[in-house]
Amino acid sequence: MRNRYQLRLLGAASVAVLGLVVAGCGGGSSASPAPTGGVAGAEHTLSTAAVTTRKVSGLGVVLVNAKGRTLYVFMKDQRSRVTCTGQCASFWPPLKWKSKSKPKAGGAAKTSLLSSVKNPSGGRVVTYNKWPLYTFVNDTAAGQAKGEGQNLNGGKWYVLSPKGVLIKHKSASGGGTTTSGGGGWG
Repeated sequence: MRNRYQLRLLGAASVAVLGLVVAGCGGGSSASPAPTGGVAGAEHTLSTAAVTTRKVSGLGVVLVNAKGRTLYVFMKDQRSRVTCTGQCASFWPPLKWKSKSKPKAGGAAKTSLLSSVKNPSGGRVVTYNKWPLYTFVNDTAAGQAKGEGQNLNGGKWYVLSPKGVLIKHKSASGGGTTTSGGGGWG
């Protein structure tokens, strides 16, 4: 008799847990609305993509991380090597990659331009068109690009377009100016 009671109790608890799981995955709730502000790509892509895209005022469509934070390149890196370490990395944290697989792209970003490079401080840093990628601590919300064109920590900082070219200026029309970004000092 006691075993039947325990089985019924276990069954009821299982049904309750299953009900909570199903309710949490329903997707019909307005408690977590779809992202706003122009994040390109499907919502589910953002959680798996290392790099995606977003329209940023004055710059056009630029690369961002999975949280929508603008990604920058450091001209001193001269493509394919991380030179922003120590104090520099405390202001410009690199986009770290912990997986052994190749980073994935979302939105208009191209997986073919993604890779990673060894970080002298340890681990790996995601690259796009051979440029190591960084965020900027003064960008406190998605869609900001306060680091664009800054001359800090020994070099200039720029954003990249989905084509992998540097965007070097904010423009009144919102498109920015792009260059091939061959490692010049801008």
